[in-house]
Amino acid sequence: MEKDLRQQKTTIIKIALFGPESTGKTTLAKQLADYYETEWVPEFARDYLQEKWEENKHICVADDMMPIAYGQTALENEKLANANKYLFCDTNLMVTKVFSEMYYGFCDPLLNEAALKHEYDLFFLTDIDVPWEKDDIRDTPEGRETVFSVFKQTLIDTKKPFITLSGDKETRLAKATAIIDELTIAKEHDFSSNDFVQIHNRGISFETILKQLKSFKKGIAKSNLIRPATINDGILNLSENEFHQKALFFDQEKDKFKIKKFVPASGAATRMYKFLIAFLNDFDIEKETINAYINRKNDKELAIFIVGMEKFPFFETVDKRLREIYPEFETLERDYKNYYFIKLLLSPDYYNSANKPKAVLPFHQYDTHIANPIEEHLNECVHYASSKNVSNLHFTVSEIHQNLFEVAVDEIKEKIEKPSGIKIDIGYSYQNKSTDSITIDEKNKLVKDKNDNLVFRPGGHGALIENLNNLDADVIFIKNIDNVIQNHIDQITLYKKALAGVLVEMQQKVFEYLRLIDQEKIKEDNIEEILHFLEKSFSVEMTADFNKFTFENKVSKLKELLDRPIRVCGMVKNEGEPGGGPFWVMNKNGIKSLQIVEASQVDLEDKKQEKILAEATHFNPVDLVCGIKNYKDEKFNLLQYVDREAGFIVEKSVEGKSVKNYELPGLWNGSMANWLTIFVAVPLITFNPVKTVNDLLKAAHQPQ
Repeated sequence: MEKDLRQQKTTIIKIALFGPESTGKTTLAKQLADYYETEWVPEFARDYLQEKWEENKHICVADDMMPIAYGQTALENEKLANANKYLFCDTNLMVTKVFSEMYYGFCDPLLNEAALKHEYDLFFLTDIDVPWEKDDIRDTPEGRETVFSVFKQTLIDTKKPFITLSGDKETRLAKATAIIDELTIAKEHDFSSNDFVQIHNRGISFETILKQLKSFKKGIAKSNLIRPATINDGILNLSENEFHQKALFFDQEKDKFKIKKFVPASGAATRMYKFLIAFLNDFDIEKETINAYINRKNDKELAIFIVGMEKFPFFETVDKRLREIYPEFETLERDYKNYYFIKLLLSPDYYNSANKPKAVLPFHQYDTHIANPIEEHLNECVHYASSKNVSNLHFTVSEIHQNLFEVAVDEIKEKIEKPSGIKIDIGYSYQNKSTDSITIDEKNKLVKDKNDNLVFRPGGHGALIENLNNLDADVIFIKNIDNVIQNHIDQITLYKKALAGVLVEMQQKVFEYLRLIDQEKIKEDNIEEILHFLEKSFSVEMTADFNKFTFENKVSKLKELLDRPIRVCGMVKNEGEPGGGPFWVMNKNGIKSLQIVEASQVDLEDKKQEKILAEATHFNPVDLVCGIKNYKDEKFNLLQYVDREAGFIVEKSVEGKSVKNYELPGLWNGSMANWLTIFVAVPLITFNPVKTVNDLLKAAHQPQ
């Protein structure tokens, strides 16, 4: 036998099966070779050791390791010559290396070097969830978990690209072929095996990656604005009496429904303190006064913060702690006091405010305590989001922050439940990593970190359509985590209930029409009636050729338009806040609809589009009530109603370099583009977000 441990160079995709004894490697190698009509490499050691056993009942010893390694390499090179696009290796030198180290406490340097050098496009780590099968040369089945962990750690330590395969042989084959097909596409697009494994482990299909790359190259199609939605032209204007009537109607109907409140609350409050972080990074108290810094940077936000400092709900707590840390605090100059206050507020060793979620930060000063947004949301729940004395509240959170939420909930839940007589059930979910986006640089090259790993970024709040889709409820209130106020709970309750009343009223009418269609009781007169209802209630404009349809096709079209999830969205007067607004939009098929559009979705180089954007009279405060079940009480698949082309290309600066990533169609933008939509004008009091810490100084967040 030629003693050579070198692999032959090849463009063939080589897959290594890797794992302890009796984990299905041989079975899978044969299956894959049959599936792809190519060669597979048997385990040389099996025949070699079987022959030793049959000759004189000798078992494997340390001196067998090198002959096995040479034999395995020769066999692999031999099979490679006849392989068709793929080669599947039942084993490899890395397996030999592991067994040598486990059983004999060492590995020949030549074997170790070759095992590390041998390259495979992917390792399949075979799990131990299959039954042990005894034969003459296998060890005992005890300790399989320990052996498996050694195999897995070896792949990690040697930085080999691997994916674990579990399940029965049919499941493994299906998983393996799907992975190999995607790996092949990745290789064709110059992605490395390590890149591919990172993408796979996030649950992102490679088709999604290709779509993201295409979006980076061609850009995202901009919205085609027709005109702003205004009062009585897309925005329903209710009188105070009508608001009360709708709210009363909801109160009468609500016990028929399971009601839930959905609060997007992911991420840390970094942006809320952005100007303070910049101040600490750029200010030297030994060389400059704070006033000089404010003038140099034209930092009005910092000036407002310092002037209003004593009105913040956290002022007394931080001030007290400062005096404990600095006994001479009272004698310090004003600049030093202010500087130390800001530093302590953001310090990871103390309050760490910028790295905590907004949900747990102090927002409102009451006579008896300080309330955070979690408390305010629970309080709102018992006022308008309950039925049969149960209120369901769902937070989307970052996994690392869930414990902070749970602690905050435990502290105040009973305090709210007891006087209200309403039980509050809390649920949590995370933004799915499969919705993340790859990141590219200015040259459209993949951005990687110092460890050569791909840099992924969250896919934006549009990713939360999956979280919403997983909820089981009839009526869902959606409200952002920071849009809570200290006072006027009765008014907030009125308008939220009224929006829900509009939803339930419209939904009942939609269901009535759909049942008539199912029962084949629709007549020609009903066609005009439903058309008028869709246009008047949901601003649905029928295509010009509708009148040419047969009666059956008209009914089918009406059913398609009616049988959709419904959203009722509050709209406040536009007072210059950044964010989306309501517009009449035309899609690529020439169909007009009401949509919430962000400024970034508009082609600002088109003067007509820019003018329409500037003419918007209202703003979307993310004040939604949703119906996500159909007339048969079945959940809609909300993912079917997303406008996939309404995403965003977001440019950011990372370590001083400009990078881009793709964000999914926004939750209340493209993700709900094909819902039945009603816009309702609501008072400004319903919209009081805390985008920066200075917003806490506004009247809605101050004691009265």
